[in-house]
Amino acid sequence: MRLSRLRLLVIPAVISALLSCANHQPEPPLHFTILHTNDHHGRFWRNDQGEYGMAARQTLIEQIRQEVADAGGSVLLFSGGDINTGVPESDMQQAKPDFLGMRLLGYDAMALGNHEFDNPLEVIEQQRQWAGFPMLSANIYGRKTGQRRYQAYQMFERQGVRIAVFGLTTEDTAKIGNPEYIRGLEFRDPKAEAVKLVAQLQREEQPDLIIALTHMGHYDDGQHAINAPGDVSLARALPTASVAMVIGGHSQEPLCMEQENVRQVDYLPGRPCRPDRQNGIWIMQAHEWGKYVGRADFVFQQGELKLHDYQLLPVNLKGTDLPPISEHAQMLALLTPYQDVGRQQLSVTLGETRGRLDGDRTQVRFVQTNLGRLIGAAQLHKAAADLAVISGGGIRDSIASGPISYKDILKVQPFGNTLTYVDMRGTELFDYLTQVAAKPADTGAYAQFYRVSMTLSDGQLQQVFIGGEPLQMERVYRLALNSYNASGGDGYPVLTGHPGYVNTGFVDADVLREFVIQQSPIDADAYQPRDY
Repeated sequence: MRLSRLRLLVIPAVISALLSCANHQPEPPLHFTILHTNDHHGRFWRNDQGEYGMAARQTLIEQIRQEVADAGGSVLLFSGGDINTGVPESDMQQAKPDFLGMRLLGYDAMALGNHEFDNPLEVIEQQRQWAGFPMLSANIYGRKTGQRRYQAYQMFERQGVRIAVFGLTTEDTAKIGNPEYIRGLEFRDPKAEAVKLVAQLQREEQPDLIIALTHMGHYDDGQHAINAPGDVSLARALPTASVAMVIGGHSQEPLCMEQENVRQVDYLPGRPCRPDRQNGIWIMQAHEWGKYVGRADFVFQQGELKLHDYQLLPVNLKGTDLPPISEHAQMLALLTPYQDVGRQQLSVTLGETRGRLDGDRTQVRFVQTNLGRLIGAAQLHKAAADLAVISGGGIRDSIASGPISYKDILKVQPFGNTLTYVDMRGTELFDYLTQVAAKPADTGAYAQFYRVSMTLSDGQLQQVFIGGEPLQMERVYRLALNSYNASGGDGYPVLTGHPGYVNTGFVDADVLREFVIQQSPIDADAYQPRDY
């Protein structure tokens, strides 16, 4: 009897346990894909070699969306910022085709980049309307209000998983943004803001995953030099694995790691790519201009996120054996009218250059170049000045040997700054040159000079010559420069309050345009760096 009773007690218990297990099977894995781009810089149209462009990007992204949907997964599409500035057809239309194209592509959110502040703040508001998706930054505050100026984060839900996405903007925007437009803004430490916001999100939104969209740059092992700290420093400042991934921009590189804390500097399109991982947080960046679409395939199950696969997918880049990606008809229909308007206005030939004028980023931020000298000569000529200076970051492209079009000029100087000059005594000029000449290489602040020769030793100028003559401390000199640098852009001394300051109102690109017309044909060798 006792045995029978025990059996009666055990059997229901076993059945109950089996039923309980059946009702609490492990949750099925969620497959989702993150697609990302960054540093678009006006490249809504393919280049002259048929590379990249938003029409081919749409075809690629729609193929991925269909593939993921067929497998029961979800897709989110993000941008690391800097949609503005770089291609005249876009610049002259305030990036309207770019933002409308992003809307058609179905971007879910983007980080505000520093080049979003190349225009008056009213333009950003217009661009937000064109975009129709969140443009995020948690570390930009209004100086008067002390409140965040832009939307900090956005919540998404995919297959029952709650995903919080927040944005951050490099604090370097305070010195590299146009001072005329950002005086009312405060760019706070993004690391501190991120730590604070992550805690708030965990407390108030209780997301399953948190993603950071940043425009801060990736610097190997956090070695950011003169630049503001970037994504590696951010990841290390956050609680371990509190953020699933950082999708970045700003340093404009294909972010593929060779080994821990060492980036692969010779990455070629189509090769395998491993993103950086710091403090349990993935860090990703997809070079620039829409050359690649970054694709990260994740599996999320039982609260654990695993990266299944990561690729940088080239968009019709030369040098690969991949089949070409066709351009999407709907995107072409949207963008063609904007491209036609730009082409008509920009294709006029202004003159020619005999020899290449070097404005490559890898040159103008490191050494003196002939294009830097040519721009200085144009400024000097227009302002009847004695010397000229421009920060290397203000020179955005080279000019090939041969005909020069208005488009070529605007690609070199796309920011719409104006020509200014300052009359100052030699003592003041000496102090100014001491500060500007000390700006380090490998930064946008590195200065290109015209009609200046000097030696810098231990931060002190020696043997300063202006136009081949020794600097005279009591003489009055006229310095030509653009309004961006005169206003303190790139950390240059502010000259706008100087009694000898004059803003001519002439747009810098038009000054160069006029000089090219007058001096054509341009002898590129005549502007090669040399002592005066």
